[in-house]
Amino acid sequence: MPTLAHEFSWPDRFVVGTVGRPGERTFYLQVREGTRTASVGLEKEQSAVLADTIDQLLDELMSQEDGPAIPTEVPPELVDDDPLDQPVEEDFRTGAIRLGWDPRTSQVVVEAFPVGEDPSDPDEPEPSEMLQVRMPVGTARAFAQRTRRVVQSGRPTCPTCGRPVDPEGHVCDLPADVPDGDA
Repeated sequence: MPTLAHEFSWPDRFVVGTVGRPGERTFYLQVREGTRTASVGLEKEQSAVLADTIDQLLDELMSQEDGPAIPTEVPPELVDDDPLDQPVEEDFRTGAIRLGWDPRTSQVVVEAFPVGEDPSDPDEPEPSEMLQVRMPVGTARAFAQRTRRVVQSGRPTCPTCGRPVDPEGHVCDLPADVPDGDA
């Protein structure tokens, strides 16, 4: 059976956003091009790693002698602080994510695949579904910046144990007689 591909070549919008309260948030990778929208669920950690990896890729490309022109800062017109487009309907839950560069179009390419499906394993069948987004470098920089803000906007971190603090309170796993930093 062929892979159901959600392909977006020049998206109008590509963001990570959440639904729910901090501590109960569900993260989504959402893309829109014209009237078409796709939303795939992913983990907070996947979001953070994707943002960092995109920035690393862009920084590496900037360091190349004949590399493409890449902004170090996000162009103001590309800042997107709006909530996810509604309704959010999950196409699939993300497992593997691949990141690439298309030198022909100077675009960053993000591919997401369903949980349990590994497109890099030659012994596995073709993935049942995938999301592929191709975006210009300014959009990629804006995506990474927004994603970091979304990830960091969750629950505050306990200064003693580093775990998230729930609105109802927090009990550290560290013994009371252990000074900070010695655990």
